[in-house]
Amino acid sequence: MYIYEKVRNYIDENGIKQVAVAKKAGISNVTFNAIMNGKRTMYAEDLKAICIALNVSPETFVDYKKEERSTL
Repeated sequence: MYIYEKVRNYIDENGIKQVAVAKKAGISNVTFNAIMNGKRTMYAEDLKAICIALNVSPETFVDYKKEERSTL
């Protein structure tokens, strides 16, 4: 699952209006909508602003588990 999908699910599950998150995060409604629909890349700055607006840690949406990686 992509990070934007996790953010969108969190917002929906908690009954939060996307417009309110966008405003509090300082992101235009059009840009925020594009991010939430996977039509625009969510940059680190966007995630930070969204997490601050939602008062949650980025770990809420980012899985830091170390995955197996092939060696070169």
